[in-house]
Amino acid sequence: MTETTKTGDPVAGGLSQKGLSAGTVGLIGAVVIGISCIAPAYTLTAALGPTVSEVGFQVPAIILLGFIPMLLVAFGYRELNRQMPDSGTSFTWAARAFGPWVGWMAGWGLIAATILVLSNLAGIAVEFLFLLIDQLAGSPGTIAELAFNPFINVAVCLLFMLGATVISYRDMQTTQKLQYVLVSFQVLVLLVFSVAAIVHVVNGTAFDASPVEASWFNPFDVATPLAVVAGLSLSIFIFWGWDVTLTMNEETKDPERTPGRAATLTVITIVSLYLLISVSLLAFAGIGEGGLGLGNPDIQANVFFYLSGPILGPLAFLVSLAVLTSSASSLQSTFVSPARTLLAMGHYGALPKKFAEVNPRFFTPGFATIVSAVVASVFYAVMRFINENVLWDTITTLGIMICFYYGITAFACVWYFRHQWFDSVRSFFFTLLFPLVGGVILFALFVITLVESLDPDYGSGTEWFGVGSVFVLGVVIIGLGLIIMVWQAMKRPAFFRGETLSLEAPESLRRTRR
Repeated sequence: MTETTKTGDPVAGGLSQKGLSAGTVGLIGAVVIGISCIAPAYTLTAALGPTVSEVGFQVPAIILLGFIPMLLVAFGYRELNRQMPDSGTSFTWAARAFGPWVGWMAGWGLIAATILVLSNLAGIAVEFLFLLIDQLAGSPGTIAELAFNPFINVAVCLLFMLGATVISYRDMQTTQKLQYVLVSFQVLVLLVFSVAAIVHVVNGTAFDASPVEASWFNPFDVATPLAVVAGLSLSIFIFWGWDVTLTMNEETKDPERTPGRAATLTVITIVSLYLLISVSLLAFAGIGEGGLGLGNPDIQANVFFYLSGPILGPLAFLVSLAVLTSSASSLQSTFVSPARTLLAMGHYGALPKKFAEVNPRFFTPGFATIVSAVVASVFYAVMRFINENVLWDTITTLGIMICFYYGITAFACVWYFRHQWFDSVRSFFFTLLFPLVGGVILFALFVITLVESLDPDYGSGTEWFGVGSVFVLGVVIIGLGLIIMVWQAMKRPAFFRGETLSLEAPESLRRTRR
């Protein structure tokens, strides 16, 4: 039996429901929202080129390496969710395992990561909107350049944010219906794009046809260990977002099993899609530094755009539409995680009670959704006018925050289930070995990325106080979380004394369901 009470205040430090619409999301719906949050079209067009520059033809190997810690951590998430299906996920679970202070920072890491990516997704959606209009109007560069006017960019960005907020504010059925359409279109275009590239290779019409080799999947063929680390950091970014399936656990059917299964299916689906796309484009374009070669720095910021014409001809606009769809749909679905984490933090007294409000009509965390949107919008607008380079450095900083809260959650699984590590072979692998290895890998990447980002040349090359802006952003975000946490501890001591969310579950609840 899981420790969950009916809607209301936490009882004796236990878990309780928060008034969300229970049983409205099925397995397929959760997987679709998970894929939408990852945004494969947007993510891979931005990450493929830089990854090629680091590891060459071994991109598939790096994707598989990055997939390993994600899958291992997903197993840990699944076990925690089976025991404690709660919308607070990392916040709730880390608080149960390590106490309220660590739990609060885990929640902060998730919120900070999603706020960072929300602002960037809106910006990317604006650029691809104007790019698509430019392609359809047949005016190369003229209309697309309007996206780089800061006033136009911010105005349209705020409209995208407003639209996504309105949909997220409404019930989960609206979100599911929209995501079914957007995700299906996005995945279909990516599949057509990949197959068309392979057809060009077979017909001898590829730009730089390169035969697929087994070495592409061998990480030991990567030139240097630092290149492996750099590639892994990028791969962490391209897989991030699957945990949204867990934050919906109070709204899914069979909340103890469906979210975990959805997370695993989402990660496996995404890695399969990424491998198909990367292999097909490597075979079509090669890794040369000229023309359409994936090693050409002039096309690396938007690989799909430059390859769409040569591969799809007059249907090239579909790729731009797919990336626009990807970023816009991800913008909407990404709201799910921070809103529900803020809801849980307000519900258990870690933040003001206002965050615990659920809209009585739509049964969604209305106030938390609006706060997430306002913070992301203000952050984007301010950074766009102050320093656009630093704004794009937030993507690299995002990797630091992902490793931070995923790592804490993985270790929380290991520690929470310490009494049953050796109960069975299954327990050994899923509550100890898998999450422990995944957490260690992510923690190592967290430390390495922080050290590397001290170099002013890391990221956009912008520096503050003699160190790279990525390092400064990472430290400032974590430091801000610590400050707010201390402030909340003074204002709301009950949570930090373990009165509203107790350390661990009672002894009778320390066993996962069989």
